[in-house]
Amino acid sequence: MDHFQLRNGELYAEDVPLARIAAEVGTPVYVYSRATLERHARVFREALQGLGRVHLAFAVKANPNLAVLRVLAKAGYGADIVSGGEMARALAAGVAAEGIVFSGVGKTPAELAQGLESGIGQFNLEHEEEGQVLSALAAAKGQRVSATLRVNPDVDAGTHEKISTGKADNKFGVPIDQAPAMYARLAALPGLNMRGVACHIGSQLSTVAPLESAYARIGTLIAELRAAGHSVDRADLGGGLGVRYRPEDVVPWPSDLGEMVARVTKGWDVELMFEPGRVIAGNAGVLLTSVVWVKPGIVHPYVIVDAAMNDLARPALYGAYHHFEAARPSGERMTAHIAGPVCETGDTFAMNRDIDRVESGDLAIFRTAGAYGATMASTYNSRSLVPEVMVDGDRYAVVADRISAETIMHAERVPEWLAD
Repeated sequence: MDHFQLRNGELYAEDVPLARIAAEVGTPVYVYSRATLERHARVFREALQGLGRVHLAFAVKANPNLAVLRVLAKAGYGADIVSGGEMARALAAGVAAEGIVFSGVGKTPAELAQGLESGIGQFNLEHEEEGQVLSALAAAKGQRVSATLRVNPDVDAGTHEKISTGKADNKFGVPIDQAPAMYARLAALPGLNMRGVACHIGSQLSTVAPLESAYARIGTLIAELRAAGHSVDRADLGGGLGVRYRPEDVVPWPSDLGEMVARVTKGWDVELMFEPGRVIAGNAGVLLTSVVWVKPGIVHPYVIVDAAMNDLARPALYGAYHHFEAARPSGERMTAHIAGPVCETGDTFAMNRDIDRVESGDLAIFRTAGAYGATMASTYNSRSLVPEVMVDGDRYAVVADRISAETIMHAERVPEWLAD
């Protein structure tokens, strides 16, 4: 459930008409619902209540906006981060340092040192050399830091190849058959407190079956590590639950995940860690846009909107679907292509789509844009960086400014030797 609903023929975000935001902030603009974020955070937590010790860390990469992170920090979530910048954001938003999990295959020595300095709760090590560097940094400071070893269980998540992370040829984690020996070597290093193992097999999963396969392999590994004399008290099971982009999509509920995990992890006696992202933020946001032109086409017209691939990259990157609907639907329908103004054929959101009939000047939304939306935006074609708004009941605030092309240009320099 989300809080973007029609009232008397007009789309509202909670108790704020989207037309008001468009008039006062302009378009394109991302709009988030605080109530939806809080509801999704609560539903996910409740689905895992019977699992004993559980740590929830929101995947910051899904939506790093400070206001979004603040809502989730107040809901008791930690943060799953993959860069020093995300660490700084999580801390600035009020996430407790001990609730931060540092994932990612390319953590630099400087970022590892930043994590140590900040006192974050856990490093998920992606390979042995990273562990050696972290050990040396921690030992030099007289610290002993908590870490897990991320393993690659060689499980196909059944999702888009560009967001699949758990197959043998993906760049993430270490092969699970190499994990026991590597874990032993890491556990012997000074400065490291090896707590357990981690895995994450992909994003936008349409079933929990691949997760169950991966978790079964993790359980076998935990038993093997304990048999070798190692202490294991944490299992980081990642995230990846999908959300409905199309009205007809069928995706797992958090309760499906909870029931499966309870069955598979019975007897593990560890703290279970989860890193939901899309399932929390996806349906909590929309991209509000204006129709610039309805341009006649050979078979169907092109609806040209002022949002573009630089504002919402997923359709161009993955061929992803985002439901399009008018902010004031007339009840009439049309078949059209939906495209933005960027000078790329790839700047096309949909082809041959059955949509609400729209005209130049109408407002419309792309739904399920709260995750991997604004965070992936760019200034391609020297376009402004898209702003973000959060709604709370009958009020809203701009939580990220529109950054103009002129402002961005002022950060650039022409060297003196080109001045003439």
